[in-house]
Amino acid sequence: MTDTRLDATDTAAERAHWDGWQRSWDAQQQWYLPDREERFRVMIDLVEAVAGPAPRVLDLACGTGSISERLLARLPRAVSVGVDQDPVLLTIAEGHFRTESRLTLVTADLCDPHWAAKLPAGPFDAALTATALHWLGTEDLLRLYGDLAGLLRPGGIFMNADHSPQSDIPLLLAADRAHRQRAQQEQQAAGVLDWRQWWEAVGEDPRLAEALTARRALYDSHADGESHAAEWHRSELLRAGFSEAGVAWRSVTDALVAAIR
Repeated sequence: MTDTRLDATDTAAERAHWDGWQRSWDAQQQWYLPDREERFRVMIDLVEAVAGPAPRVLDLACGTGSISERLLARLPRAVSVGVDQDPVLLTIAEGHFRTESRLTLVTADLCDPHWAAKLPAGPFDAALTATALHWLGTEDLLRLYGDLAGLLRPGGIFMNADHSPQSDIPLLLAADRAHRQRAQQEQQAAGVLDWRQWWEAVGEDPRLAEALTARRALYDSHADGESHAAEWHRSELLRAGFSEAGVAWRSVTDALVAAIR
């Protein structure tokens, strides 16, 4: 006979394990991006404004599912398809969202010209991504923009919140950098992990060992691709087939570029 009390304990422990990794990832990302939640809020506001309370959303380079989690909490009738290729981050997402039927996770490489063939049938009302596409080379990013123009319905919205260099404001950039460094030092003293420390912690979790081995076969270092100014993204999205594009939010170093299909 099954002891339901033990089953409940095991389930609760499993839930706590993966939820802990999700919170840890969010804290590590927030360490680098103190305005991370603000860009997510603007994204979801615009999704609701454009697509209403029950959008079908594509979460690109979803990682552990941070955008989808906030989307589904804000809009209970939304559904999301999260796409990533990182085995560790997807394993955490699968554990964290194991009972969430509104989220589908897809393993796909956005640099693969055929990545969209792995998606459920479209079209989508919105496609969202944050601090991820700077990993791509320019050629792959331009192809991706063309793919998204074909995946979104007419009137649908794409949003990319990412690094957006402004070379003409060196004093503001220096002040912002110094301010962030002071805040990061305080947070690290309180126990927040940076990128290197977070991945070291992953290596100590036997439940993530297989996924970490698979990740190392794909890439074993954090190597950025190319960052572009917001105006460059706007121009290329228009060229890719979007009818309108512009900056919906920005900080000193980053911008949220939104485009209507």
